[in-house]
Amino acid sequence: MKIAVVILNWNGKALLEQFLPSVIKFSKEATVYVADNASTDGSVSFVKNHFPTVKIVQNEVNGGYAKGYNDALAKIEADIYCLLNSDVEVTKDWLVPVLKTFEESENVAALQPKILDYKKKTHFEYAGAAGGFIDKFGYPYCRGRIFDTLEEDNGQYNGTTPIFWASGACLFIRKSIFEKVGKLDEDFFAHQEEIDLCWRIQNQGYKIMYNGSSTVYHLGGATLDTMNPKKTFLNFRNSLFLLVKNVPGNNIWFLILSRLILDGIAGVKFLFSGKFSHFFAILKAHYTFYRKLNHFIKKRKKLFRQGKYYSIFSVVWQYFILKRKHFNQL
Repeated sequence: MKIAVVILNWNGKALLEQFLPSVIKFSKEATVYVADNASTDGSVSFVKNHFPTVKIVQNEVNGGYAKGYNDALAKIEADIYCLLNSDVEVTKDWLVPVLKTFEESENVAALQPKILDYKKKTHFEYAGAAGGFIDKFGYPYCRGRIFDTLEEDNGQYNGTTPIFWASGACLFIRKSIFEKVGKLDEDFFAHQEEIDLCWRIQNQGYKIMYNGSSTVYHLGGATLDTMNPKKTFLNFRNSLFLLVKNVPGNNIWFLILSRLILDGIAGVKFLFSGKFSHFFAILKAHYTFYRKLNHFIKKRKKLFRQGKYYSIFSVVWQYFILKRKHFNQL
């Protein structure tokens, strides 16, 4: 089984210098690629000069995560793609259990490993932790991470289990299925496009898996810090895109209205906290959502959807009202 580890880069020379050595050292089973999104910091020449075994795929523009990977993967031949962030440190034999899971079941389409925090290696990392889920209002959460609460890794998520979405920080996916379901949605640009992809995969009858026998460490926030208003804009906008596109049935419009109200509450909270740029980021997210609503309704009509993959569960209620902060309390 041929595997390609593909690292998307945009002006990330310092990150490549720090994290690429571990990927090269511990990925003997794979071919390592850097897919460059039209960088201007000399990172491509740096990789060529210092890591000659790494193959370069040069994209013409910076199309974000979605277009960047779509353009690059079209030029790469492999059975399994690993979409790996440039700020991830991998560990010895990290690919072995992953490949075993894919080999044991052809119905497994995508997978993520255990993702721990590079800055605090005893704890799970925000972007994926031990596998992702989504609540009825479109809020993503993870085994090991709900909102800003990060669990300590005590081996509680060491097994292999189905999940709803695999993190884009380290996403393994079969090439054949990636192409079959329509690749990454470039309208998302960045953030939550992997959730949309995993949702479409499951609606085609395939499984998304988590394998806790493989571990990586994610720095997080290297491209967009959590306090960057652009990140707020993308997360709020893309959550609405995600719901319109994928939730089956007429119930979608009640959920959208509910989510808009919840977003408004979050915006007021930002306003009274003095975080004015984040308040305006939510307003911009809603404005952009309304502008592109008809476009996403058209996408919705083209999709094959099955409601069994949609949650009736509110993590907001569980976390903020019932004060249940850990996954095993839900």
